[in-house]
Amino acid sequence: MKIFGIDIIGGSVRSRTRKPVFALTVRDAGEIKDTAEVSLYRLIRRINAEQPDILAVDSLQEISQNVQDLVAFMQMLPPATKVVLVTRGMHQEPESLQQVAARYNIRLQNKLDPYSESKTIAHVAELGAGSEVIVFDDTCGITVSRNRSLGKGGWSQNRYARKVNGAVLVKSREIESRLKEKGLRFEKTEYAGFGGMKRVHFHVFAGRKQIPVQAGRSMDYQVRIAAGRLDKIRFVSQNTRKKHVIVGIDPGTTVGIAVLDMEGNLLKLKSARRMSLSDWTQEIADIGNPVVVASDVAQMPMSVEKIRRAFNAVPYTPKVSKTQDDKAALCNAYGLPYGNDHERDSLSAALDAYKFYRQKFQIIEKRIPAGYDLDIVRAGIIRGYSPEQIISDLIPSARASANVTASQVSGENGHAGSSVSSGSPGSSVSPISSASDADSLGSASALRTAQLEGMIKDLRNHIDDIRKELMDKEAEIKSLKKQLSAERTERFEKRKENQTIAERDNQIISVKKLLRKQERENRRLQRKIKRLKEFNDFNEDDAARYIPVKVLSALTKEELKEMDDELGIREGDIIYPVRTDGWGNAAVSYLSESLVRAVIADSKDMRLMYALRDERIPLIAVSEVFVTVRGRTGTVKREHFEEALARWTAEQEVYEREKNREMLFSIFREYKNQRVVEARNVEKVRAKNREKQIKKWEDEV
Repeated sequence: MKIFGIDIIGGSVRSRTRKPVFALTVRDAGEIKDTAEVSLYRLIRRINAEQPDILAVDSLQEISQNVQDLVAFMQMLPPATKVVLVTRGMHQEPESLQQVAARYNIRLQNKLDPYSESKTIAHVAELGAGSEVIVFDDTCGITVSRNRSLGKGGWSQNRYARKVNGAVLVKSREIESRLKEKGLRFEKTEYAGFGGMKRVHFHVFAGRKQIPVQAGRSMDYQVRIAAGRLDKIRFVSQNTRKKHVIVGIDPGTTVGIAVLDMEGNLLKLKSARRMSLSDWTQEIADIGNPVVVASDVAQMPMSVEKIRRAFNAVPYTPKVSKTQDDKAALCNAYGLPYGNDHERDSLSAALDAYKFYRQKFQIIEKRIPAGYDLDIVRAGIIRGYSPEQIISDLIPSARASANVTASQVSGENGHAGSSVSSGSPGSSVSPISSASDADSLGSASALRTAQLEGMIKDLRNHIDDIRKELMDKEAEIKSLKKQLSAERTERFEKRKENQTIAERDNQIISVKKLLRKQERENRRLQRKIKRLKEFNDFNEDDAARYIPVKVLSALTKEELKEMDDELGIREGDIIYPVRTDGWGNAAVSYLSESLVRAVIADSKDMRLMYALRDERIPLIAVSEVFVTVRGRTGTVKREHFEEALARWTAEQEVYEREKNREMLFSIFREYKNQRVVEARNVEKVRAKNREKQIKKWEDEV
């Protein structure tokens, strides 16, 4: 398939001084064959020479200033070349070129560069984007006429006229013969001339593609072909496939549906009563092909499940049924309005499903090469296919094109009545030939007049009856309208009152939920206060002999945060972790920031010991003190703890002195090494200077 994609560089078809110039891109068999800069005249010549399948544009204003110009332009193109407007979507909505390219995962490199746009236009047209522009119907006119003037006359005037008119007659018979051989139906109008025909016009009931005659001219005659023009321009989409959509359904007496495309655009939002499942299924099928059917409750209702099975769609339900506030917030976040609660619920279900798949779309689409319809790609992702399967199986490598042909048969005898001769047209009427025929005609007319008068009288009586009945009906309608207005007013007031009550009930439910939450938080804080009191409730004798300890199940940051929430970790606390095998630097930093007094642990991990010593946190072995554990708290004897703390302090001083000494030795070694390197460099410089001096002396000698 050969495709010409064009985009205007400069000029305009409306300008009289500067004619338009186009950037032309030629694609054939999926590859760019040529790019060029052409004028409108050279573009038409090249199209007629190469006869591409499609001429793709992004705006009809670039090639014509009105409908008449567009028709004239398309008359100059070959019959097999289609004009495709790529910015007119599948559902006849206008789109930008960037939107069309994004649907096929094609990136428009520079929207200000006409050559880049012409490449993109040709590419998306090859992939099936846009709509074909149709301005001609399935009829065609062929006119054979003289190609030269006969002049003012002379000795050879008649012979010259016979020659030219005869050539027109011969050519018209040749064309008529070809049309009959093709089996095409046509009407012929002839205008006779001296020795032949001045002009012959064929009205053929077939399109330009089926005409076996080409326009042209010779010395004596010319043949012109003009297709029949439609009343207005028609656009036929190249891609008739329905969109893949996400459908949200809210079942019940009043059913609400919301339909989104794969980009999250709202296509349909509706709610109605007394519609069956088959009606809703047909309503959804008319919009698109559902890939996901979503509900706003955790357990999908059976009526929604039946609709899902009808389309073999993927189900989607939230983990937890959403509240009314959550649904309203989700709809408002996307800026989509709704008319009632049913539309809100269905719209929130569809948006929740789209939100669930959106991130997956963005990740997978980066792996899809350019030139594939992302609508099909997204549908394949939802159904669980991998990108490789989507490219190889779901997306066809070549698009089949359907060639529609019409077989219409015309015969010389069968259509002789439709042929118009060069003489004046008329209809033959048989005259009245005798007086007896006139008498019979007069009596029949009188009888017919009497019958008509009787019918008129009956109709007038019937009209009077209908008028009386109409007046009675109008009075009855007026009475019923008053009654209906009163009932509507009463029902509106009642509905308004019920709506106010429902809003207050919702507010009460929300306040009750908040109250229960606050009560749970209050009970938790009371338990924490009770544990803190128990931890700090030491009498004077116990405080003199024992020190309180806070017990952890493991030395991890999570356990420390949990302890901090329950009992709090303050400056001077003693921490006793039962296990230390899961410790990390985050836990040690947490202890250092909390300024704990000491850590009691049964650990032989040297890394933990050095990490705590670097932070100056005492680490005391369990064997040195006796810890009494009571749930999350415990105690140690004061004298044992202080003795162990004194030993650790002495060891810490030795550790720090060793560490400082090692640091000084390290600084000295580094300085020494630096001085050795500097001495070597000085010696090298001196040696080079001596060599230069010796060489200088040798040169002088």
